[in-house]
Amino acid sequence: MEKFIVEGGKRLTGTVRVSGSKNSALGILVAAALADGECLLHNVPDETDIRIMIDILIELGVRVEWLEANTLRLRTAHLRSYQAPYELVRRMRASFYVAGLLLARVGKAEVPLPGGCSLGSRPVDFHLKGFQALGADVSISHGLMKAEATRLIGTKIYINRSSVGTTVNLMLAASLAEGQTILENAAKEPEVVDLAIFLNGMGARIKGAGTNVIKIDGVKKLSGTEYTIIPDRVEAGTLMIATACTRGDVVVEEVVPEHLRAVVLTLQEAGVTVEEDLTRFHVVSDRRPKAVDTETAPYPGFPTDLQQPFVALMSTADGTSIIRETIFDRFRYVDELRRMGADIKVERDTAIVRGVERLTGAPVEVTDLRAGAALLCAALGAEGATEMVGVEHIDRGYERIDQKLRALGARITRFHAEGEWPSQE
Repeated sequence: MEKFIVEGGKRLTGTVRVSGSKNSALGILVAAALADGECLLHNVPDETDIRIMIDILIELGVRVEWLEANTLRLRTAHLRSYQAPYELVRRMRASFYVAGLLLARVGKAEVPLPGGCSLGSRPVDFHLKGFQALGADVSISHGLMKAEATRLIGTKIYINRSSVGTTVNLMLAASLAEGQTILENAAKEPEVVDLAIFLNGMGARIKGAGTNVIKIDGVKKLSGTEYTIIPDRVEAGTLMIATACTRGDVVVEEVVPEHLRAVVLTLQEAGVTVEEDLTRFHVVSDRRPKAVDTETAPYPGFPTDLQQPFVALMSTADGTSIIRETIFDRFRYVDELRRMGADIKVERDTAIVRGVERLTGAPVEVTDLRAGAALLCAALGAEGATEMVGVEHIDRGYERIDQKLRALGARITRFHAEGEWPSQE
């Protein structure tokens, strides 16, 4: 395992640039493989999950090349295989997107059931029902999904739970289906909109992305295109919360403010000053935050991916916060915050957070991506040193986060099994 040593209590100040959206890039990388031609993608974050998806596509026959930092070229003419590699798919939830790709492009898919962060039950049933509705013959045996369709046929599909993953996968499959597909109760997240814009740039005919009804008129082929991926709203929100945890003064650049409206309002309710213009936030916190009650919700509500960092912030708030998680089972990290002095009681889907004056550094273990972000935010604001083991989970979704934080004044050192890594700055 890799680890961070964080010397807490250092106020974050300065300017930081947000990377491209991991969740958006994962869907767009797969969508690019639908093209009959070459795609050029800009603002691709260089993170572990992105590298895994690239490796999966290469195994399927796609030629992928880094042209420069954060720019990828994909040549898709040689995609032939319909069998996704187990050793890669098991490592990441979003790898299941290749099922929609393979059904649409090859007419056949064999994809292992995916892995990823441990967030409770997240079955792929909705994906499978959608593929069946489009005319695919689908079965599961020995942990492997097998699907086949001579031709996918458009239809009306109601997504039982507003799921980003299901919406993305069915958009991929339906783009090359025959006729019109209507997705009802579709996810409205910015990453879904970004994917639709990209697909339309390739020649797809998609309307309604960003609403709960998406209409997709299938086309016979998609062409290559050039595209720039949106900024990562979760990274932006994490940096804003980290600033508040350290009573800092930071300008967060390359953001889409509308994507973080619920987060901004919640931080402002907690007493954090957030000013914005077209592409940046100026975040200032000079006092202990006020306790705030909130609950996660699908976009445009408070994002589940920022629940954990926000709990870390509320751990030192003045008063008691009630934070309800409505989407995933995401309170397994709370024991680690308690090791740092947090006073948190979890009752089913709700965390009752009684703010303390300060957290103190302690040895903690990172168990998943967003839990790692929470512990990192807590460590930055804590008194003394925190040893964080398992920070490779953080690398799955945050590009060079330790380097970005050091540039803002944080004292954070990365170690691996053989000792300290160079700062790479």
